[in-house]
Amino acid sequence: MTQPFGFIFVNSLFVPEGEAFTASMKQYAVALQGLGGIEMTIDSLDVSLPLVYFMTTGGTEQVLLDIRQQRSKDIGDEPVLIVAYPAHNSLPASLEVLARLQQDGAQGQILYLKKSSDSKGLQKIQDVLTVHRVAAELKRSRIGLLGAPSDWLVASSPEHSVVQESWGPEVVPVSLDEINRLIKEVPSEDIPAVLNPLVEGATDIQEPCPADLDNVVRVYLALKQVIEKYDLDALTIRCFDLVLGLETTGCFGLSQLTDEGIIAGCEGDLVSTVGLLWAKKLTGQTPWMANPAQLDEVGNKIILAHCTVPRSMVQDYGLRSHFESNLGVGIQGTIANGPVTLLRIGGKKMEQLWLAEGQIIESGKAEDLCRTQVEIKLSDGHISALLEAPLGNHLVMVQGHHLQHLQSWWKQMIA
Repeated sequence: MTQPFGFIFVNSLFVPEGEAFTASMKQYAVALQGLGGIEMTIDSLDVSLPLVYFMTTGGTEQVLLDIRQQRSKDIGDEPVLIVAYPAHNSLPASLEVLARLQQDGAQGQILYLKKSSDSKGLQKIQDVLTVHRVAAELKRSRIGLLGAPSDWLVASSPEHSVVQESWGPEVVPVSLDEINRLIKEVPSEDIPAVLNPLVEGATDIQEPCPADLDNVVRVYLALKQVIEKYDLDALTIRCFDLVLGLETTGCFGLSQLTDEGIIAGCEGDLVSTVGLLWAKKLTGQTPWMANPAQLDEVGNKIILAHCTVPRSMVQDYGLRSHFESNLGVGIQGTIANGPVTLLRIGGKKMEQLWLAEGQIIESGKAEDLCRTQVEIKLSDGHISALLEAPLGNHLVMVQGHHLQHLQSWWKQMIA
């Protein structure tokens, strides 16, 4: 998957003359364009795109510094991505200028191409661009915290400044009083357009009555208003207060919003919501947040369960009550067997990470657990680590194997 970026040939007074050099630069330009690159000049820098500096020769160090200084006036500091190749003292110039940048406290990296058709080198450029794209997107993200984190999240309630300083997103507090008011103000005529597809897609409806179904749609429509008002990219809500105060649930609303591209976490869990947002942006997969309900150390297996799940992840679903309260509407989905990746962010500064890969081997419908349930056998990672050094309750699951990709990003940007 390509992504747009800019690249600029950094030239010096020592640019060689002749057709061979021109043809060589053309080949590198075509290779970078194949990754989604757009060639730029000093007079046509598009600050909306990340920029790659291609060092054509030696003697280009100060030129790069000048270009970066000009660009920094518009966008501030950004990681400096430098491409070097084997000829014309490109590599020594790259080493010299990156050393200077790092002396000045800047982040940067040299990406080496053996030739214009160096597939591994080109893939590395693409991977690094993805890392920095996701980091930039996280820094631009706004997470709504609707009410305070649930009281039991004693290890998952970081200061808002920690979230922003460590991972990038801004936390936007929103009062639950506002949510409650908006829920009550939802016009009845707005409900059927949302409710009918939910009901028609369900394999069965057990505990919820028509009023329960109407109310969870009201919650969803109220959350949509909050997202628009506060320009949110994600949110997490103290959802048990809806259960206790209004006898309804956020389970459907959080499911539907996540399927619409607005990451939505449960229980005011900021840490897991950052994990959901990160996993979505880096892997492109819809994430699920769930409780580690049971485990088997010998078999290296774990059962995850929660009363909400994005419906795009399931083969089928029924509508049940919320497990703990037997009120409102929970979603009991069947997730297909197949490869998955699990993650958990933790630590006082959100600087720790647990990652694992495995296979869903069974979906369950046990009556003593939250409604959507999967059993996962790990192939990479150890369940025992959750018992010996837990980072908190909720885990994030995405379909597919992405451990190396996630781990590589974390090591470059957080660790």
